[in-house]
Amino acid sequence: MKNGRIDPLSYAVRGRVVLKYFGQFCLVAAILTSVTLLVAFLNGEFDLALRYALIILALLAIAFFFRRLPEPRNIQANEALVLTALIFITIPLLLSYALMGSGLPFADALFEAVSGVTTTGLSTLVSVEDKPPSFLFARAWLQWSGGLGIAVLTVALIFGPGTVARQLVGFADSDDVTGSTKLYARRILIAYGLLTIFGFIVILLAGVAPFSALVHCLAAISTGGFSSHDQSLGAMSGWLPAAAVMAVSTLGAIPLALYYKSYRQGFRASLMTLAGDIQLRTVLILSAFSAALLWLLMSFGPGDAPTGSGGHAVLMALSAQTTTGFSTLTVADLDPAAKLVMILSMLIGGGIGSTAGGIKILRLLILLRLIKLTLIRICLSPHAVLEPRLNGKSLGDEEIHQALLLIILFGLVIFVSWLPFVIMGYNPLDSLFEVVSATGTVGLSTGITASGLPNLLKMVLCADMLMGRLEIIAILVLFYPRTWLGRRMSL
Repeated sequence: MKNGRIDPLSYAVRGRVVLKYFGQFCLVAAILTSVTLLVAFLNGEFDLALRYALIILALLAIAFFFRRLPEPRNIQANEALVLTALIFITIPLLLSYALMGSGLPFADALFEAVSGVTTTGLSTLVSVEDKPPSFLFARAWLQWSGGLGIAVLTVALIFGPGTVARQLVGFADSDDVTGSTKLYARRILIAYGLLTIFGFIVILLAGVAPFSALVHCLAAISTGGFSSHDQSLGAMSGWLPAAAVMAVSTLGAIPLALYYKSYRQGFRASLMTLAGDIQLRTVLILSAFSAALLWLLMSFGPGDAPTGSGGHAVLMALSAQTTTGFSTLTVADLDPAAKLVMILSMLIGGGIGSTAGGIKILRLLILLRLIKLTLIRICLSPHAVLEPRLNGKSLGDEEIHQALLLIILFGLVIFVSWLPFVIMGYNPLDSLFEVVSATGTVGLSTGITASGLPNLLKMVLCADMLMGRLEIIAILVLFYPRTWLGRRMSL
């Protein structure tokens, strides 16, 4: 902007473009929602089925109304981000109507819907074991659908073409965002579907009942964490079922395009590809480090060590690092040091291009690389040229800027969201744990998130879940005045 005037090189969003693609998404959402309609109908819950039917009709009406809009030659970055934000805001609002059919007040229904579509897993419900199977399936299906959507959209919409992030997750190196997204979406859909089938079989073979295995598989592969048990994985008999669920969750925290790339390379080459992936290695290393710390704190910290502390430490560390949110013990019973370890794990999260949340492994690696380069430059000649590289690829200034900006924004959102909890008298550490869990789309809770939580704080956590899932920028773009005001590019 110069002298109060809008930069002639900037373009506002074109309403027709946003509405065109929003209508197309509504058609996809109607198809996905029809699955929950069918489950409610087969379960004999006709009132709930009617609510889903009305939602589907509304989605189809929107899709039909906007389907005749002209197809644009391209889609701008701000349009893609606005579209993404509108999708993740609209769907929970619509689906909260269906969840209210199970006896939830609007605030709790909206919280549950936001937690589902953002694959967080936080819940205000006192119990889920008294809910009908269709309700439990609907929550898990919502997480599975949300995980698929964000896996497709994250790299395509947040990162520009040709960046290291896109190369590391196997995204097409093309300037055609629309065409590249379609190709990426097909690959992700195949990988996501096959992983879901594989995960269901693994959990089933671990001795979990078919319906419970389905619910936990849908929530695990999306790193969502909604369970059909009040005590989450702690209600399962033995370590094998819980370990199977967390193994599937770990698969979801790895860039999904990596599976497609490995498949195309053959068995031996695929093993080398997986072993050489920097995000996968880092997830496993951080999980192992967190597990070791948690085991030490559980075994030698204050209070009695839980039975099987080693198993609890491994599974809880994986749950926090992959941002899945399943638990094998009560988080509130952990000592403060253990909670801090889990807070750091939840904040970092999984890999870019996966269904995991957090600031993402890649951004942490970029930050660590910059710190290392700063230390190296101190020992070099003033005229020496040192190019920032990660995993053998050059890091551009724009990508470094984006990574550092996202880390700062995450910290700012967490701090601002944490203050209302402290002001209203909640324990500072437990409040921080809750806010980080929501912003990192994890779902682990110290018990603060409950039906008795004031609606204001419920909405704060809803905002955290949305901003964390959309990585904040999309929400900022949606409410930025220049997104909507100014000259527009022709279709």
